[in-house]
Amino acid sequence: MSTHRRRGFTLIELAVVLAILGVMGGAIGLTLLRQQRFYRGATELLYAREGVRDAMEILATDVRGMSTADTAMLLADSAVELFANIGSSVVCQITGAEVGLPQAVSPRGNTLTAFLTQPDTGDLALFFRDSMEAGSQWERHRIAGFSSRSLAAACPASTGFTPVDAGATGFLITLSTPLSSHVGRGAPVRFIRHGRYSLYRAADGDWYLGYRRCNAIGPSVCGAVQPLSGPYRAYSGNAGSTGLLFEYFDVVGARLGAGSSSLARVDISARTESRQRLIVEGHAWIPTDSATVSVAVRNRRP
Repeated sequence: MSTHRRRGFTLIELAVVLAILGVMGGAIGLTLLRQQRFYRGATELLYAREGVRDAMEILATDVRGMSTADTAMLLADSAVELFANIGSSVVCQITGAEVGLPQAVSPRGNTLTAFLTQPDTGDLALFFRDSMEAGSQWERHRIAGFSSRSLAAACPASTGFTPVDAGATGFLITLSTPLSSHVGRGAPVRFIRHGRYSLYRAADGDWYLGYRRCNAIGPSVCGAVQPLSGPYRAYSGNAGSTGLLFEYFDVVGARLGAGSSSLARVDISARTESRQRLIVEGHAWIPTDSATVSVAVRNRRP
């Protein structure tokens, strides 16, 4: 009777297999690590680009619609203080210091009232008047109250602006001072808000684009800063490396200093910087992005 001995793995064979598995595992781990670094770098780069695009969109919108006649001042190269347009409408009816506005969209599809954000007591209302005696100009009033009202109360059918619509809503403004007799029904009205955009250093040590809301009338007093986007490169007196740069020009392209009333164009440059330093192929890399936009100011006349 013969017996068969079961043959197992030798120590050398096990060592070879373990070595092969180790090489394969190391290769897979290195590949995964590289992929992780790649996606991390791509995410940080997209984050940096998103910050720049956010800044350009916000600043371009407010600078384009600002009124140089009402702007308190243009500040330094890394900050600008302005009155930005936040809405427009037409005067429907006037009752003392109260002004009625029509609904946002009429049944005919006309946009009569539009707001980027609803005005409140910290904002100004500018009413256009055109008369033989006073000429054409915007009459400025501080808003003492702003609320939604039924269309029948704010802009009744008798005014001729909108047909009767029981479910529609209009708006009612209470002004700190009554309108002059030169402002009548159908006069355009603009709503503006005083604010300050600036590059500032937060408590975490990074630099951000911040916004402060300021008082509408009197010496400029601004509230607490609210971060909008970032982080950006640190402030620098070097125009080619600072995180945020404002440059001011007149209609012929001549550079202006702060506070000029002949402002016609603002060039805005933003340079963002990632929060994290990445190691790529043994070299340190900080994802960055930059953008520059030229914005023409629409409301250059009082």
